[in-house]
Amino acid sequence: MATKRILWAALLIALLALAACAQPTETPAPATEEEMTEEAATEEAATEEPMTEEAATEEAATEEAATEEAPAEEFVFGVILVGPKNDRGWSQAHYEAGLYVEENMENARMIVFESLNPADKPEATVEGVVDDMVSQGAKLIFTTSDEFEEDTVGAAEKHPDVTFISISGDDAWAEGQDAGVAPPNEGNIMGRMEDMKAIAGCAAAMATETGKIHYLGPLINFETRRLAASAYLGARYCYENYRGLNPADLEFAVTWIGFWFNIPGVTLDPTEVMNQVIDSGFDVTISGIDTTEAIVVTGQRAATGERVLAIPYDYEGACEEAPDVCLGVPYFNWGPAYLATAQAVRDGTWEQSWDWNPPYWEDLNDKDRTAVGWVDGPALTANEEWKASVDDFISKLASGEVNVWTGPINLQDGTEYIAEGEVATDQEIWYLPQLLEGMTGSSE
Repeated sequence: MATKRILWAALLIALLALAACAQPTETPAPATEEEMTEEAATEEAATEEPMTEEAATEEAATEEAATEEAPAEEFVFGVILVGPKNDRGWSQAHYEAGLYVEENMENARMIVFESLNPADKPEATVEGVVDDMVSQGAKLIFTTSDEFEEDTVGAAEKHPDVTFISISGDDAWAEGQDAGVAPPNEGNIMGRMEDMKAIAGCAAAMATETGKIHYLGPLINFETRRLAASAYLGARYCYENYRGLNPADLEFAVTWIGFWFNIPGVTLDPTEVMNQVIDSGFDVTISGIDTTEAIVVTGQRAATGERVLAIPYDYEGACEEAPDVCLGVPYFNWGPAYLATAQAVRDGTWEQSWDWNPPYWEDLNDKDRTAVGWVDGPALTANEEWKASVDDFISKLASGEVNVWTGPINLQDGTEYIAEGEVATDQEIWYLPQLLEGMTGSSE
């Protein structure tokens, strides 16, 4: 019986072993592509050497370069000049402001139209020039003469998506006589040249031996009256306070030629005017026109042995026409205002404004900051007394100790304009209705 049980047990063990051997084994599924990639990356990371600091820096620089912004889109702006871009005066100062924008603003391009005036291009109009500039992609247009003021308004209304700056105008001045005329896409910019003209008057007063100063003026309007008057007030102050002479004895004559520069058959010839006034005993001329006849003729007369001096206008380099007779130059520096305007238009932050930009008194020749400047001429620096007096006058203007527009100031017809001790307002200076008492020449 025991033997039989042993046999049965052995048989059962054999059967179980046979069943185990016959059981099918499960085959693992093949790895997916994603799993294989992860596994490979893990194995590579495990065998990769640590990145050096230099390699990490290079990799970061590469990533930064790859994410840098693309170059700025081209910004096109137009400048419409009343004269040629190389007139050594008003128009060249504006042209060089456009170059300043191109130099200091990424991917900016200027379109220039020269000599838009009845003599040089009688068939051309502001509207036509503007249409052409807009067709070339201009988003900002500077019209650089008060002759263009009215037509600029019409052009701005026609092209509401373009920004217009009317130089020397007052359409956008909320407190001006033409308030409300400018459409929302037009603004005004002007440099406060009155201060520099006062300096010119001071230099002339220091240098005159005959006591006769001549002002060569363009046409007659608010701007030209107030600039001539500023020169006169500066001359009176320095004639009295630095030379100790009676300002009532100072002769200050203004000749208007009829336009910003000579138009044969239309204006007086500034060359002829200059010769006539020198013949009449005026030994210093302050120019108020766009071109250089005042200093050119003065240089010619000085070359014959006459003792005559001049102060040109508008353009910093104007003394180069005749350095030995040049007392200095009151000039416009339009670059900073042009650049700020162009950047605001490109950025979409431009807002309509009327800007009468002052000088940067800390440095009148800082081309990145001042709107107007004064550069001493060789004829001034050659005389230490004149130079010292003009420098002192400038420092007093800068500090506010002296304001030549302080009363009493009377108009040419004797009417009181600024009461004694009062200071003229911006409106009273800007809209000066006549020349001043003590000046000779037409007011209308």
